[in-house]
Amino acid sequence: MTTNTDHSGKVALVTGGNRGIGLETARQLAEIGFTVLIGVRDLAKGETVARTLGSAVEAIELDVAASEAADRAAAEVGSRFGRLDVLVNNAAIHYDPSAQALRPDWTVIREAFETNVFGAWRVAAALAPLLGASGHGRLVNVSSEGGSLASMGAGAPAYSTSKATLNALTRILAAELRGAGVLVNAICPGWVATDMGGPGGRPVAQGAAGIVWAATLPDDGPTGGFFRDGKRLAW
Repeated sequence: MTTNTDHSGKVALVTGGNRGIGLETARQLAEIGFTVLIGVRDLAKGETVARTLGSAVEAIELDVAASEAADRAAAEVGSRFGRLDVLVNNAAIHYDPSAQALRPDWTVIREAFETNVFGAWRVAAALAPLLGASGHGRLVNVSSEGGSLASMGAGAPAYSTSKATLNALTRILAAELRGAGVLVNAICPGWVATDMGGPGGRPVAQGAAGIVWAATLPDDGPTGGFFRDGKRLAW
């Protein structure tokens, strides 16, 4: 798995970028030349985190579960940069491995879909014109093999069904944005040792590397696919 290494002057936005995989993805993108905006709910805390990554990383207020936040963020990015080269839809909540679909917690399920699906959808729709303006936009939906119908079983019903829906959205967005030169892919970072994944997983840098791979694909790279570590996964 290799990435293009010359990205000076390009702009990326990573939602949920203040910790875990999002923060590491921002760090890796900045390291290869991107100006990176990390989307955060608490701007003051986000700015503190951004400063730890250097001058190429900034915080932008973006609560993906808030109905108007994506439009405000798009307006800010558009006024400052006039385009967006990479959007990483990383924000996600409610990994619920011990839950059962036949004993649904509707609050958890609705919250999971509000962030994991509708949040990603809102952000993609709001920022798609700026990705198109880039001429080589890349939209990366951070998904999970837990959302693969091919391997899905019992457990994590809110998380798995929301990620399966995100995968479906990835296919639709890839088809709609193909003519604009925007590549859209879903990426499973694997089981990563983060606050959500818990201890014992692979290093966060390894999980983020697959996201950066999708963010830096060449213009003839794949679109509408589902990958981990640059290798296709079954839907």
